[in-house]
Amino acid sequence: MTTGKDPTGEAAPIESKAQLVDYLASGAKPKAQWRIGTEHEKFVFCRTNLRPIPYEGSDGGGASCDAGIRDILEKLSQETGWEIIREGEQPIGLKGEGASVSLEPGGQFELSGAALENIHETCDEVHRHLAAVKKVCEPLGVAFLGMGFAPTWTLDETPRMPKARYNIMRNYMPKVGGLGLDMMHRTCTVQVNLDYASEADMRAKFRTSLALQPIATALFANSGLKEGKPSGFASYRAHIWTDTDPDRTGLLHFVFEDGFGFERYVDYMLDVPMYFVRRDGQYIDAAGQSFRDFINGALPALPGEKPTMDDWEDHLSTAFPEVRLKTFLEMRGADGGPWARICALPALWVGLLYDDAALAAAWDIAKDWSREEREALRHDAAKLGFKATVAGRSVQDIALDVLDIARSGLRARARAGNVDADETSFLDPLVKIAEVGETMGEFTERWFRDEAKGDAKRLFEECKY
Repeated sequence: MTTGKDPTGEAAPIESKAQLVDYLASGAKPKAQWRIGTEHEKFVFCRTNLRPIPYEGSDGGGASCDAGIRDILEKLSQETGWEIIREGEQPIGLKGEGASVSLEPGGQFELSGAALENIHETCDEVHRHLAAVKKVCEPLGVAFLGMGFAPTWTLDETPRMPKARYNIMRNYMPKVGGLGLDMMHRTCTVQVNLDYASEADMRAKFRTSLALQPIATALFANSGLKEGKPSGFASYRAHIWTDTDPDRTGLLHFVFEDGFGFERYVDYMLDVPMYFVRRDGQYIDAAGQSFRDFINGALPALPGEKPTMDDWEDHLSTAFPEVRLKTFLEMRGADGGPWARICALPALWVGLLYDDAALAAAWDIAKDWSREEREALRHDAAKLGFKATVAGRSVQDIALDVLDIARSGLRARARAGNVDADETSFLDPLVKIAEVGETMGEFTERWFRDEAKGDAKRLFEECKY
């Protein structure tokens, strides 16, 4: 790569598209160096009144718990020894052990895990994090909810985190979609970040995972409630992404075209409208402006200035397709959910993508689907879950086949843990739900109506970590 620092120590400006292509290509790693990075989000709520926790604590109309998100971050730093990340004087996250905790726009806590060698390590990391947050939050009357969409809160009831990036997005989102603010403030997801060996390997993994992302949506669907009533969807979170911002979301059908590679993804990202530019710790609003203009020194927000590779990395993080390419691939199709399913997501995708035979078998399932079938499946899986169909097959049948393939891929990896001979047991929660054929979103909606009789207290206690 020809980027980095210039002789003065300043970040060198980007002069050509080739540098952007080289940046993505630099992510290629030999198989022995492939790692697993798991991220998950969770809602933070007060157990006495089931309200979301605001940043600065109780404000009269918010949670009755005295603690706020800021307090929790500071106490969690003391408990773990992790360093506080600040924006100005305000704590907005933590970092330590190769991982980080960050705040989503509505106060959702996100753990972005370290790059680890196997899923046993990933699950150990998740459990250490759970133990730490519970130790900090239980004395405060605060708990964490594992669902894909906040089941009872309205958008107006949801707090806003004081991050400048999010203020820019809040202003821009309503201009480009109907549900972008809901996406920001009322959804939670779990995702896994995986490596590739080459451009060809990236292409194969991108196509396969993108085509099968709606299958993951059904397997992890866990947002059947909205404001205490049926949402009408197995995964309302997945539905929200269909009406957020068409310029930066979706299935990226060009990935399935001949010749797709790093350069084509760069072209896509150059056409994704910008959100912001960071300078000296400040966020400059560039919403809707063009990164192509930025490269030419013609960005209205910073006339005459050219971007650095840091700006490109920031811009890559502002696109939200179902699979996202950086110097690794991000799987983005799953709802947040119970703790065991956080470990199940990396198990699914590692099993499918990190073994050559499994990758080929997974692609065989989806390779003949048309663009129209893929797009319909994306919408139908969000609404119907396992009952959706594509190419004459039910999503339930496909999910069971996909899980068999993933199991074979994990078995071939043969990564042993303290007890298990391999990583296949992490798939068990998904196999159970696929065999039944009812998504967690549908089950929870039915349970809430018939057994809990609409009692939100029971719902939160049942679904909290």
